[in-house]
Amino acid sequence: MKRVMFISSTGGHLTELLQLEPLFQRFDASLVTEKTKSNASLKEKYGKKMHYLTYGTKQHLLSYLFIFAWNIIKSFCLFVKIRPDVVITTGTHTAVPMCFIAHFFKKKVIWIETFANSTTQTEAGKLVYPIADLFIVQWESMLELYPNAVMGGWIF
Repeated sequence: MKRVMFISSTGGHLTELLQLEPLFQRFDASLVTEKTKSNASLKEKYGKKMHYLTYGTKQHLLSYLFIFAWNIIKSFCLFVKIRPDVVITTGTHTAVPMCFIAHFFKKKVIWIETFANSTTQTEAGKLVYPIADLFIVQWESMLELYPNAVMGGWIF
């Protein structure tokens, strides 16, 4: 059974990722997101399959730089622990290091560009697009910005 890591930032990106929950049972799945009060209960639902990174926001740039660096280290440790064959993400900054780690170890990276953007690229999407094995967009208009992407339709 393939080990699949589902990873995203908290908030809307996590809401999108959780739409893929039917896939969780088809694989040896792990779920990774930032730990916040709003998603702490996911640990009760997913148990040992649930993992957290530190929450950070770019609005507090100085502390965010330290949190991002810490999350890179933590992502590497989680990658070694879980050893996923595939990383699937709905973004954003929290998932970027894991995508690069997976790519470095020649594992599959599947990026689903957020539903929230229908006319502009996300910063994280721009970074991961060149290394993604499969880059999925939810709006047909996004194919102009990501010409090698696949139109997947809305995740909701």
